[in-house]
This record gives sequence, structure tokens and C-alpha cells, in this order.
Amino acid sequence: MNSPEQQLRELRRGAVDLVREEELLERLGRGRPLRVKCGFDPTAPDLHLGHVVILTKMRQFQDFGHEVIFLIGDFTGMIGDPSGRSKARPTLTEEKLKENAATYAEQVHRVLDPELTRVEFNSTWMNSLGAADLVRLAGKRTLARMLERDDFRKRFGEGNPIGLHEFMYPIAQGYDSVALEADVELGGTDQTFNLLLGRQIQAEHGQPSQIVLTLPLLEGTDGVQKMSKSLGNHIAIMDPPAEMYGKLMSVSDELMWRYLELLSLRSQSELDKLRADVEAGGNPRDAKMALAHELTARFHGARAANRAAEDFSRRHRRGETPADMPEVTIAGSDSGVPLGELVRRAGLAASNAEAMRLIAQGAVRLDGERVSDRAMVVPAGSSSVLQVGKRRFARVSIESASSA
Repeated sequence: MNSPEQQLRELRRGAVDLVREEELLERLGRGRPLRVKCGFDPTAPDLHLGHVVILTKMRQFQDFGHEVIFLIGDFTGMIGDPSGRSKARPTLTEEKLKENAATYAEQVHRVLDPELTRVEFNSTWMNSLGAADLVRLAGKRTLARMLERDDFRKRFGEGNPIGLHEFMYPIAQGYDSVALEADVELGGTDQTFNLLLGRQIQAEHGQPSQIVLTLPLLEGTDGVQKMSKSLGNHIAIMDPPAEMYGKLMSVSDELMWRYLELLSLRSQSELDKLRADVEAGGNPRDAKMALAHELTARFHGARAANRAAEDFSRRHRRGETPADMPEVTIAGSDSGVPLGELVRRAGLAASNAEAMRLIAQGAVRLDGERVSDRAMVVPAGSSSVLQVGKRRFARVSIESASSA
């Protein structure tokens, strides 16, 4: 059994703000499980390691015996979180939000214990609030208070429009904490205003104010910008094992330590030992391999992580291709398939345009040879190893139209 002080030390790791630390320590000492909440709006079907920073902290609470609530913001998702935005988010339909939300449970249960995770949808209580209730909630806020938010204040100062519905987002998020009687709410640093407003709204409803714990926004594989699918610097939870392992091995040594601090479930003492070993002359590559194996195993299992490590070693130390690359059979004309189309149909590019760009950049290899001729046609009847970048492979066989 971990003491309250031991729990606080681990839970404090990687956090930016903890409001208030003495309140958390006092509640940890009460001997009852805390109710720990974090909300995710299903605005996209994929979760990446930037989201896993918070999920990892939720798992730490869970491992200490606390109740974790994974809140899917199907109601707030229809408003669109304005945090960090220079303009209003596009409004998503209820159907699209449900479609995206359906993918979340499988993904988050690769981090959180499914037996100990409570999944809630905030439409459950928000849809039942009447207009009068919403007016009362909004009536306790002032425009001046809402404009204390950096993004709102900046947009207002620049003359950019702010929809009235956007002011409802932090209010609705705060009411979620009332509905769930949350003891703790987690969020990124861009959520600080919303989380603190939740403390105020709980107090107005006669509840103890939740503890607020914020975590940093994780840099992407480039080590500079926030991890984002749109920037192409993300590592998705659903990335194939070899691709995930390879991306993690490609990050800088400096970024590796940040990933270990924010994403690893190892104890602080274990992380201290890893760093001490490197500072004593050990190879940082060993710590990076520990990171890559831990995260790949978390999302895909130990066996897949072992295979990914073997494939990485084979490719980068001995120049071989991975043993378990996907095999794809593609129907083409009697003359074959244009290279760009082949890259797309093999699942190594999202579109023909992206495939042509990759070819022009020299990122495409055929049987180990770099190919840069965008007009190239790969002949029917051939079977080749197609490679894009350092980590994406497929064995592609082309059937002619006459033999198909």
C-alpha cells in the first residue's frame, strides 16, 4: 500500500500545475478512492501519444486504487472546444461524434484497465438540462471572466468573432464535474481555465471543489511542435507495431527523456536509474529501446513488441527487410500499375498525390532500390518489396487483367 506522500510524488511527476497540492494530499489520506475525471471530445477517430500523456496519469491513479472516469464529450463535442483556437471549431454532427466515439473504448483500454474504468457520456445529463437550467448556469458568469481566457481575449482583441455557444463549452465542462462529483480533474495546460471554472461551479452547487492537475502538451517526433496528426509528427495508438517502435526509436535523446517522464508507467525510481546509467557512460539507445518496447507492448502486446524490436534491429543493423510485412495482391492492367498508384493501393500513402510527392522526395524504394521516376509502371506478374521511408513496407504482387 502506497502512502499518501508516495502517491503524491508519483502523481506529481510530469505535472505542470496542481491546484491544490495540500488538498490532494489531504484527500489521499482519507482512505477512500478518489473519483478522477478526464474528458475527451470525439472530434477525430484516432488517439495519439499526446492523448496518452493524460491517459497514463489516469492509469497511475487507477493503479493506486482510485476510480477513473473516462468521459466522452459527445455533448461538448457538438459545441467544439475553443481551447487554443484562433477561430471556432467546425460543428460536428451527432452521428459523426458517435462514429468517432465508437473507436475510443478499444483504444483507451490499451492504457486503462477495462475492468476498473468507468466510461460516461456527458450527453446523459446535459441533454436533460432545461433551458432555464442552462440560463442559470450561464447567468453566474460574466463576459469579463470569460475573456480572462487567453484565446478568447486574443480573438476579441484582434476583432475575430467569438460565437456565444463557445462560451458554453467551459461552463458545460464545469457542470460535468458536478454531475460526476469529481474529486480530481485532469487536462492539458490549454484546459486550465476550464478546469478551474469547474472548481467554482462545484462550489456553487455545494460540492467540494475538485483538485486540478494539468499536464504539458507533448511535442511530436520533430521535438518542436505539439504532436498533431495534421503536422505529421504524431504517433497514433493504432499505428502498426513496427511503425510505432521505429518512430519512437527515431526521437532525439533529449525528447526520449520527456517521453519517458510523461508516457512511461515505470516508477520514478526506475526512471532515475535509467538516467543514472546513461550519465555513467551507458548508451542512451538502451533507454530509448526500453521506451519503444514498453509503449509498443502496451498497445500491441509483448509478442508484437518483441517482433518490432527484432525487425528494427534487422533493418538498422543488418540492412534487412522486416519479417512480417503485409502482403498485398493488386489487380492491374496487362502492362502493370503506375508506381504512384501502387504506393497508394498498397496502403503506404493516403492518396495518389501524396504518393507522387513521396516518390519525388526519394522516399520510395522498390526491392531496396530508390525510385524517383514518377512515370514508372511496375510490370504485371511481378512481386516486389515496396518501402516508403524507413519503417513502412509491403510485399506487393501485381496480377494482370487477363490473369485476374
